[in-house]
Amino acid sequence: MSDALTYDLVVLGGGPGGYAAALRAAELDMKVALIEQDKVGGTCLHRGCVPTKALLHTAEIADAAKDSETFGVQAEFKGIDIDKVLDYKNNVINRNYKGLQGLVKARGIDTYIGKGKLVGEDTVEVTGDDEHYTLKGKNIILATGSTSKTIGLDVTDRVITSTEALQLATVPKSVIVLGGGVIGVEFASVWNSYGADVTIVEGLPHLVANEDESISKALERAFKKRKINFKLGVMFKGVEETADGVKVTLEDGTTLEAEYLLVAVGRGPVTEGLGFEEQGIPMDRGFVLANERLHTGVGNIYAIGDIVPGLQLAHRGFGQGIFVAEEIAGLNPAPIVESGIPRVTYCEPEIFSVGLSAKQAEEKYGADNVETLEYNLGGNGKSVILNTTGFIKVIREKDGPVVGIHGIGARLSEQAGEAQLIVNWEAFPEEVAQLIHAHPTQNEAIGEAHLAAAGKPLHFHS
Repeated sequence: MSDALTYDLVVLGGGPGGYAAALRAAELDMKVALIEQDKVGGTCLHRGCVPTKALLHTAEIADAAKDSETFGVQAEFKGIDIDKVLDYKNNVINRNYKGLQGLVKARGIDTYIGKGKLVGEDTVEVTGDDEHYTLKGKNIILATGSTSKTIGLDVTDRVITSTEALQLATVPKSVIVLGGGVIGVEFASVWNSYGADVTIVEGLPHLVANEDESISKALERAFKKRKINFKLGVMFKGVEETADGVKVTLEDGTTLEAEYLLVAVGRGPVTEGLGFEEQGIPMDRGFVLANERLHTGVGNIYAIGDIVPGLQLAHRGFGQGIFVAEEIAGLNPAPIVESGIPRVTYCEPEIFSVGLSAKQAEEKYGADNVETLEYNLGGNGKSVILNTTGFIKVIREKDGPVVGIHGIGARLSEQAGEAQLIVNWEAFPEEVAQLIHAHPTQNEAIGEAHLAAAGKPLHFHS
């Protein structure tokens, strides 16, 4: 074992939260150590956000080929070459990984590949393949991320999580997706585009149940049109493997058969066996509890990302990492408002949301003090060109600012940016209505929705 190495900041976990904290801290002239058990970039880059969206892009191309006649283009969808799809996905990952490695190296951050364990209020031990290090940190950030929940099911060749789904060397003929949240509907969307028969099983009353109810219902209509099957409000009972797939039983007695069962019931924190509880870090069901400034209440130890209760989003962790680095540097950054973080689901049609849902707004302000408006994309020229349907929903406090914006439609993830500014800067519809939006763009739909919310609808389709 080497002598203890001392740093201004030791970051345990190299995902988006951890590497963002490390990069910002190095920028602020701190000596930084970054510990990662696998590869810097974490789940998001290697087994989550980035590869999933790469597959979704291939699905979009497949759909474009199938629908080409609609636009007068003579193209043919011959099928999916899964080996080339996986090569494309892996090239996307590798390009981003190399870029990230270059950034970390250029900032002079010391990277340790191995399993880190908190063994004191200022000490982390790192065990690699052949080496063991003791790192002392004046400050420590816990950023160990999350892993797929399996609800007690064994992962096999037929019962898989998103990790295995991203590596499937064949296009499945049929899949049962357990869970109608973000991960479930994204994979269902990909496989449907590839030609698979997909059925989603969701115990809650709606798909993407955390979204505004009108968005959930719109996605259900779109999935029905795409012939993606789903069963809502019914609980999973069990699964058995058959000669050529799986047989799933539901609590209502229904049985379903398919080649694969994708378990997409959410993600749990990676904290077990890492020494957190032994050092007095406050915990709840595996999550690390931290205050609004992301301090754990123990020493100079902070926690960020998926191990902290709240939205499990890469960009949340990224923002929290920057926040804590600046907090340690004494810059007194503004606390992150959870509801102001944009949420995006990249299925087809895409969904974005920022701020409160209609139900949440009514609970906060009272039903009589909330106004909602839905702007149908039928009034948006670019959406008509793209042959997509959907809407932008604006929620405002009566005679007050916008408190929520939600949207569903092809490519609408790109509209989350302006929506984020409107909600977080507490803009009034009348203020947004003054801004001129480029024509013809889908961004115009944001402008038209706020024109309507300000009482002057123009291209308005109810």
